[in-house]
Amino acid sequence: MDKRTHYKIFTDPIHGFISVPKGIVLKLVDHPYVQRLRRIRQLGLGYLVFPGSEHSRFSHAIGALGLMQRAINSLREKDTTITRAEHEAVLIGILLHDIGHGPFSHTLEQTIIRDFHHEMMTLALMRKLNEEFDGGLSTAIDIFTGQHPKTFLHQLISSQLDMDRLDYLRRDSVYTGVNEGSIGIDRIIKTMRVFQGNVVIEGKGIYAVENYITARRLMYMQVYQHKTVLSGDKLLASIFRRVRDIHTEGGTVPMPSPALGFFLKTYPSAKKGLTSRITENYLRIDDNDVLLSIKCWQDAKDPILADLSNRFLNRRFFRTTFVKKRISANEQNILIEKTRKALKDARLPHDEKSASYYLFFDELVNEAYRYESEGIWILQDHNTAIEFSRASETGNISALTKAVVKPYIVHLKDLVL
Repeated sequence: MDKRTHYKIFTDPIHGFISVPKGIVLKLVDHPYVQRLRRIRQLGLGYLVFPGSEHSRFSHAIGALGLMQRAINSLREKDTTITRAEHEAVLIGILLHDIGHGPFSHTLEQTIIRDFHHEMMTLALMRKLNEEFDGGLSTAIDIFTGQHPKTFLHQLISSQLDMDRLDYLRRDSVYTGVNEGSIGIDRIIKTMRVFQGNVVIEGKGIYAVENYITARRLMYMQVYQHKTVLSGDKLLASIFRRVRDIHTEGGTVPMPSPALGFFLKTYPSAKKGLTSRITENYLRIDDNDVLLSIKCWQDAKDPILADLSNRFLNRRFFRTTFVKKRISANEQNILIEKTRKALKDARLPHDEKSASYYLFFDELVNEAYRYESEGIWILQDHNTAIEFSRASETGNISALTKAVVKPYIVHLKDLVL
């Protein structure tokens, strides 16, 4: 009898032991595209606010894979037909769902490539891997893109209640110390079943789903859209914009990372697709490229770039102020003049363009649950499923379906609004 194991064990602090099957799934875990995720923080600049949140996209990918195994096993126990090939493919899909992320996750998504979102890169990389593995990812790609006939497999990867969200909410809650993000993963997975080809939740799981949606709203308010995270994101984007502007104006900036330099000098667009040059350089950059470059730029000859870089490295961020309504053009002009005066007092360039690196007007949208296009469905009896907001007995869930829009200003801390 062959006593060799057919899987490798990963020890995860959130979900315990996770068994990764040997073969193509484990080969993909060890692939450079996935190993690169170890060098990309899950929460972007969140570690500058929550000191414990140093976890990576890699740990999230492994955690989500572990949850997917549990979900597949639970569905099979309820007589859902999932073949071995489909099981392997859905594991591949969830493992690779984030490989398209760039440095600091979402922070720089639109800053290094125009007309871009990370899912575009994820799909491009999955197709490259499919060629490398002689078509071994074809079913996984069909599931990931929603082209597979079993719709519920795609929903387990990407929907209003998927393994991606279940993992990152619990993981981010633990590492940030924000207990409001704690959710009942076990009950949600155990009450999942397939009804008319879609994932639904049995009625006894409705309270766990209510907690999940509430936790998602709170995590966005307290972590993902924390005011200091917002200001850090603006500062980092401002640094990159300054580097691009210097090159556009004919100046030069040292580029410790040639791959990152490619994006800052050319600022390519993804509108016509991702070229091999874009993809190859993208795969070479991670958080380390950004931090090394900013350490170099703190001594730049350009005073604005040096100041912005020093602010980032020493955590002298701007201030985020939420306002009740959008700032009018006249109010913006007043704040621009105040910013110019503050820069002049600091002996920095203080023309209007210089001020634009220190002042931002924006708004955030917090949407905990969207049910118009894809909702969460509750199985009330053997023949009826009801959309969650109508099935819930509590009125607060209806309120959570409405998007909260909050205008805000990011500005110098000594600026009096």
